[in-house]
Amino acid sequence: MKTLYILRHAKSSWEFDDLSDHDRPLNKRGRHDAPLMGQELAARGAVPQLIISSPAVRALSTATLVSRELDYDPDDIVVDTRVYGADRKDLLEVVQQTPAEVDALLLVGHNEALSEFANMVSPGPVDSLPTAGVVALQFNCESWFEISRENATLLFYDFPKNHK
Repeated sequence: MKTLYILRHAKSSWEFDDLSDHDRPLNKRGRHDAPLMGQELAARGAVPQLIISSPAVRALSTATLVSRELDYDPDDIVVDTRVYGADRKDLLEVVQQTPAEVDALLLVGHNEALSEFANMVSPGPVDSLPTAGVVALQFNCESWFEISRENATLLFYDFPKNHK
């Protein structure tokens, strides 16, 4: 069995006009919501063996804040440049290249690609992910290369507004 957590980065700031899209930080709400969703993942028993994040500041900050709530060393987060600017097929490739010994993966990135990817591998439709939203899927397979909607179970779809 393989478990995949697909997490959209938390709310980012548009306050700094001189920053590139890649360098936008989290805003106050994002700095609150990321640990909240980490706590919710922990409460659901999520124990990712690997966290892969986009290199964008807002995504990596989200991954770091969530990882701390999951007792996952932030220094062990894998930054994959393919996640930034990815489409759903790129994300599938990233996930498929996860080592077989990893049974639980947390992927942190950006919409619309994340929502499209979730819908590509989910057994049923998944709403568009809001900021800090997460979809959890379990796959009845031995290899990440085998994941598909045919062997998937939707475990949950959650987001910060469910907890306010």
